[in-house]
Amino acid sequence: MSDRGKLQQELKKKTPFTSLEQEVVLNLMRTADKVQIRFTRLFRDHDLTPSQYNILRILRGEGKPLPCMEIASRTITEVPGITGLIDRLEQKDLVARQRDGQDRREVHVTITPAGLAKLETLDQPLEELHRQVVGHLSPDELTQLNRLLEKARATLG
Repeated sequence: MSDRGKLQQELKKKTPFTSLEQEVVLNLMRTADKVQIRFTRLFRDHDLTPSQYNILRILRGEGKPLPCMEIASRTITEVPGITGLIDRLEQKDLVARQRDGQDRREVHVTITPAGLAKLETLDQPLEELHRQVVGHLSPDELTQLNRLLEKARATLG
C-alpha cells in the first residue's frame, strides 16, 4: 500500500480526502495528538501539566527571573492563562514571584530549588520519550522534518 491512504484507513474514512493539503494537515494533527498524549502522561506522573513543565523549562534555561509576559511569549503552545499557571506552580513551591526593584508593577518569576529538582527528575525520562517518539528516524530525516515543519508554520504567525 502507498503512503497515501494509510491515514484514510486509520480513520476508517470511506472517501478520499478532498485534497492532499487536507490529508497532510489531518495527518499532522493526528500525529501531534498521539505525541502529546505520551508527554501529558509523563508530566502527569510527575504532578505537572505540559504547560507547567514548559514554564519551568523556560525559567531553568534562562537562568534568571523573567517577567510573566516574557515567559508567555516563549512557550511552545499559546498560554492564555499564564497567571493561573504561575499561581499553581507557586502553590507547589516550584516557582517564586518577586517584584522588580525599579518598577514595582512588574513581577518577575524565578524557578525555585524544588522546581530545579523536579526538572532534574524529568530530564532522563524526557530524553527517553524523545527517542521513543522519533528515534527511528535518521538524522537526515529529522533535519528534513524540522525544516518542513518550520516552513509549514512560517505563514501561521
